[in-house]
Amino acid sequence: MIELLVPLLLTVVLGYLLGSINSAILVSRWLKGQDIRQFGSGNAGVTNMYRVYGRVPALLTVLGDFGKAALAVLVARLIFHLSGYDPGFDSGYLAGLLALVGHIYPVYFGFRGGKGVMPLIGVLCLVNWLALLIVAAITVPLVLLSRRMSLGSVVGSIALPVVTYWLAQLKNQDPLAVTGFVTAYAILVLVAHRGNILRLIQGTEQPFSAKKS
Repeated sequence: MIELLVPLLLTVVLGYLLGSINSAILVSRWLKGQDIRQFGSGNAGVTNMYRVYGRVPALLTVLGDFGKAALAVLVARLIFHLSGYDPGFDSGYLAGLLALVGHIYPVYFGFRGGKGVMPLIGVLCLVNWLALLIVAAITVPLVLLSRRMSLGSVVGSIALPVVTYWLAQLKNQDPLAVTGFVTAYAILVLVAHRGNILRLIQGTEQPFSAKKS
């Protein structure tokens, strides 16, 4: 039991520390000498980077946020592979959860980070790409038609646990562990979007657009 605790703790700590590396804040400081949280919506995420600084800074943020989450998953799998212990589920799910927590509440940046969508995509690409593909098929048309990224994020978060459970049942797998993890992912993203949800209900949520030169 103690031997299993070590890889679990390493996965939790490293997942959170990797998730806390907020790409939007780092890119805005590197390229502009500013903190993205002081502009636009105040969110340290891709959509606000796109609105405030344009395409290139937003793309760099996408790569950073996606990459750190994917790295957290790979590191967790390596830790358990080297330890020789099987936790009974893909350890990438656990690392992904902590990476999301770190992204939204980063220890390096006063616990004020982003809303978790891009890191979530990075995690799902490795742990459940089919669920991601199905959710994307639902949410991408919504985003394109409404021009509101938050609407896709909210709908996708609600759909993700349902799709994950359904896929696990189709594969004759135990759905409880994986559905539990993705439900936690969804709750984190929805809580981070609580202001957006209120504005969507009130009809005051602004469509996304790039900074005009």
